[in-house]
Amino acid sequence: MSSEFLNYTQTNSETSDISAEPSADPAHFKADALVVFLESDGLRGPLIEIDKSTGGLLQQLFQQGELTGKRYECISLYAPNGLACKQLLIVGIGSCEEVHAGVLYEASGAAARRLSGQPRATVGFLADGTWSNEKLEQAVAGSIMGVAGQDLYRSEKHQTPFEKTVWLQAPVEVVQRGSIIGEGVKLARRLVNMPPDDLYPETFAEEAATIAGRVGLEIEIWDQARLERERCQALLAVARGSTRAPRIVLMHYRGPGCNDASPRVALVGKGVTFDSGGLSLKTSEGMLAMKCDMAGAAAALGAIASIAALKIPIHVVAAVGLVENMTGGNAYKLGDVVTARSGTTIEIHNTDAEGRVVLADVLDVVADLKPSCIIDAATLTGACMVALGRDIAGIFTNNQAYCDVLENAATSVGERVWQLPMDKDFDSQIFSDVADIKNVGDGRLGGAITAAKLLERFVRNIPWIHVDIAGPAFADKPRPSIAGGGTGSMVRSFIEFAKRIASLKLDE
Repeated sequence: MSSEFLNYTQTNSETSDISAEPSADPAHFKADALVVFLESDGLRGPLIEIDKSTGGLLQQLFQQGELTGKRYECISLYAPNGLACKQLLIVGIGSCEEVHAGVLYEASGAAARRLSGQPRATVGFLADGTWSNEKLEQAVAGSIMGVAGQDLYRSEKHQTPFEKTVWLQAPVEVVQRGSIIGEGVKLARRLVNMPPDDLYPETFAEEAATIAGRVGLEIEIWDQARLERERCQALLAVARGSTRAPRIVLMHYRGPGCNDASPRVALVGKGVTFDSGGLSLKTSEGMLAMKCDMAGAAAALGAIASIAALKIPIHVVAAVGLVENMTGGNAYKLGDVVTARSGTTIEIHNTDAEGRVVLADVLDVVADLKPSCIIDAATLTGACMVALGRDIAGIFTNNQAYCDVLENAATSVGERVWQLPMDKDFDSQIFSDVADIKNVGDGRLGGAITAAKLLERFVRNIPWIHVDIAGPAFADKPRPSIAGGGTGSMVRSFIEFAKRIASLKLDE
């Protein structure tokens, strides 16, 4: 398979070649490894044929309890009799009734991660003909994502991408779509995993420009002078303590047949490339992973790049606000009042609640474009993690119809979200005696909601969904498909959302 977009996230040190062989015989497929998927209910589908080729070995091991089909359990058989592959890797996917797209994404990622521990020339994945195209897309995406780790700066890598990945008994076009989705996730993960001395507002903007050139996005980069002319004083206030100048990056994708001036979807990302907390200084422990505070911006970039590569017929804009939140002599201070681009005044009660201050201006910029709906993604509050843990994103909205589309899209690809309330009672908690609003609520209770309430003031009643990814954006310990670090949270959900909105008319 060839596509000019398949490798749009690759660095010069990586190689990636993915293809599909719809009619291949897995028993005669010559490869370093062949991955097959086992349900806990027993052998069926393509595994029956594999079992026959091995003289019933798989069924015997299953009956003995050596193979269980437990989710993400990986068992290797080396040089199995009757198969041409050097290694058969059997990955569990649980009960047949509970196998959804997210399970297949994680299972493929777990297998890819396991096999990428050493260099391999060719690795095959055996698709199941009973999977829907949507499930297969996510399985392919997992196999692409799972070969990349957070070891970007290690001399000896923990993981090495395969020279060639082949999906057997899978349609070519579905494998191509899945690989593009996986590349979008991989891009977001790589950006989150980069150290803040390499990825800061200027270099993030350069990365975005490179990606835009590869996939055909229109891009506009606002530098310090432009931000000052545009009156983005809230974003500029957060950036004042750093020697790194801020940026806003706007990227437009207009799909086939889309001549409308206004976007159907606007993706907005918080891009705090490092967050010290400012004068409300974080602890060393709390600051260590704060290179991930731009995960919302990474998700927006990864999603729009994949949307463009997939040629989805929709007009999408992505906007990211890029700053460092530091403690320099000009840092913004507690008690300061900053005037956002919209004219709203914000009293600063905590300089570590900076993401919402940055997004206030970015949302106002996007609202000028009159999109049909806005989604912002941000590692915004620890309070959301207190409420939902590390694996679930909180979602907040002013429009239930659009929120339902996003929630269903996320569920369909296996990303976990949970809607939290936006009752009007919370509005009063951000009222200020000095300015129009203050940047935190009354105490810690309901902190994720009061943060969302602040953002709501800057979307001008445009249908809007806020996604707080503080928990799922960064893994502080290994998960089945990744060793840790950036996860690429919500990239897959945003791609699926765009696909669904392209065929809906909720704004009419």
